[in-house]
Amino acid sequence: MNYNHTNALIKESSPYLLQHAHNPVNWVAWSDDVLAKAKKENKPLLISIGYAACHWCHVMEKESFENPEVAKIMNKHFINIKVDREERPDIDQIYMDALQMMTGRGGWPLNIVALPSGEPFWGTTYLKKDDWMQVLTDLNTLYLKDPSKVRTYANNLAEGINSINLIEPSEEGDTPSLNILREMVSEWYTFFDLEYGGYKRAPKFMMPTNLDFLLHYGVSMQDNTILNFVHLSLTKIAYGGVYDHLAGGFSRYSVDDKWHVPHFEKMLYDNAQLISVYSKAFGISKKTHYKEVVEETINFVTKDLMSPDFSFYSSLDADSLNKKNELEEGAYYVWTRKELTEQLGERFTLFEKVYNINDFGLWEDNNYVLIRDKPLKKIAVENNISISDLKTVLTSCKKDLLELRSSRNAPRLDDKILCSWNGLMLRALTDAYRYLGHKEYLSLAIGNAKFIDKHFIKEDGSMYHSHKNGQSSINGFLEDYASVIDGFLGLYETSLEEAWLVKAKKLTIYCLKHFHDSGSELFFFTSDRDTLLIRRTKELTDNVISSSNSIMANNLFKLSKYYPKDIFRELSKKMLRNIASAMTKNISNYANWAHQILFHEKPFYELAIVGPDYREQIRKIQEKYLPNCVFAATAKESTIDILQNRAVKDKTLLYLCEFGTCQLPTEEAEVILRKML
Repeated sequence: MNYNHTNALIKESSPYLLQHAHNPVNWVAWSDDVLAKAKKENKPLLISIGYAACHWCHVMEKESFENPEVAKIMNKHFINIKVDREERPDIDQIYMDALQMMTGRGGWPLNIVALPSGEPFWGTTYLKKDDWMQVLTDLNTLYLKDPSKVRTYANNLAEGINSINLIEPSEEGDTPSLNILREMVSEWYTFFDLEYGGYKRAPKFMMPTNLDFLLHYGVSMQDNTILNFVHLSLTKIAYGGVYDHLAGGFSRYSVDDKWHVPHFEKMLYDNAQLISVYSKAFGISKKTHYKEVVEETINFVTKDLMSPDFSFYSSLDADSLNKKNELEEGAYYVWTRKELTEQLGERFTLFEKVYNINDFGLWEDNNYVLIRDKPLKKIAVENNISISDLKTVLTSCKKDLLELRSSRNAPRLDDKILCSWNGLMLRALTDAYRYLGHKEYLSLAIGNAKFIDKHFIKEDGSMYHSHKNGQSSINGFLEDYASVIDGFLGLYETSLEEAWLVKAKKLTIYCLKHFHDSGSELFFFTSDRDTLLIRRTKELTDNVISSSNSIMANNLFKLSKYYPKDIFRELSKKMLRNIASAMTKNISNYANWAHQILFHEKPFYELAIVGPDYREQIRKIQEKYLPNCVFAATAKESTIDILQNRAVKDKTLLYLCEFGTCQLPTEEAEVILRKML
């Protein structure tokens, strides 16, 4: 890398953009001024999109963007724009759709060549240096010699990009029935891997959105087949190499079908969502393993991704410096047999049986990625040792290996703080507190919520998207509002401080004013105050993170239970109705939406608790998995409708309600649980 050279990215705060600030390519960040410059010079845009923890982004940088010969071609013929997809998901969405329309596939680095006005006409992911140089040379020739052909293709592609974003309002009044939902899940089930969980394919993503819905479905519909699949998936994922058995936390996905060898980057959003799912699964099963996964993963996040003021950084890189001082994927995490035997001594005999230091756990270059394949109880029996003694041995092994691992070069940290991902982590902490009961998790959640309130929410009620070096920037996207509203709702239900519920409502009202599309009854990804790109996107399909529209639909439904006089419930139903046609074709892309069917078609309760012992009573109920209920509680006074005029001196009464109509109160939490379970 030529550190004597700098480009315009040196002025940016994004760790990903700063990684490229010393490339000989004359990179610039996305801005209106850059687009105006491209139009003035009639130069096509070369838009390269990635993120700090992206392995193949690093590979392409080393092979191409650090190469002066490549840079010469790029600088001469293109306006070169670097985009951090995590900072600008609005840009990433549009060009990812374009790439998938052009090639049928997607991924990062996402490289797009576009007209000066931004309409794309060519795209790819990673390319080797020679192929990249040849393509850019050919594209420049085409752009200069046959501009009308390029413009026609770009205009047609732009029309396609806009058309796939259109949703026609449904005139039908009903949402999908439970029978239709059963059919969708039954069809979906045929794609499930019944040996290792997840989908029958590689690479394998954990897809917490899917697991979260299937958990809800299995409990609500009393479908043990689905519940067994979820438990299989959660167990195998936590056994796999995608889980860091030494320090906790999950990598992004596995490259194989048994969750063994991960793509080693650790993202905040994956870990946040998986904390939520494992917490809920513990609420159902009380499996000790799930509890340990939650505790260890929160420990990882707070140790490696948390700032001193309770905000959370974005990710740890897949790559780290190896013994040759070269960036290598997974170098920080993998082990040779020699390293393990030298460090563990006689304890290695048990350790190798638990974590498969054998053909099952072997990766490449004689390196092992730790992976389990059986319960500790079984290993204890096979080795004539008590389970407690086995755990003691493993704890000492992990301690020593962590100490050795800490002497290695750690993966790079992407220390930008994203509002939406912090919202996911806020929800995760409230779920963990709810189901595990550890008070420190609620304290962490309150600290994080206060950071969000102070640094991301503006005086006019709008939000920022990113925070770095003490400065907040970039107008918030729908994902920021949706995730934070969800997090605030979770915090209200666990802290019972009404201020968080009020803030959730205020943010929702802002979204209705500045993001809502009255035609489709859905929400745009960008505010009406933001500069319009090629299109104003609506994010609809659930992926590794739930879509912002599906989170908003669920938020609206839950808010309607606290504020029944507002339009929230009816709007959530309209949103579901308008997405139903797409959902019935492929529920796997709309799993978070599918909660809505269960919300609307099955009994859904409001539990109101009023009296001096309200906190003790609500804890007895909230530790159970009850996805069909919202909670409200107070000692005496409240502004919430279902809590008003219910106080009785020296009594704590529990009211189970539907649509604001309550059953006779009881003083026994067990009575309420019998009615709901």
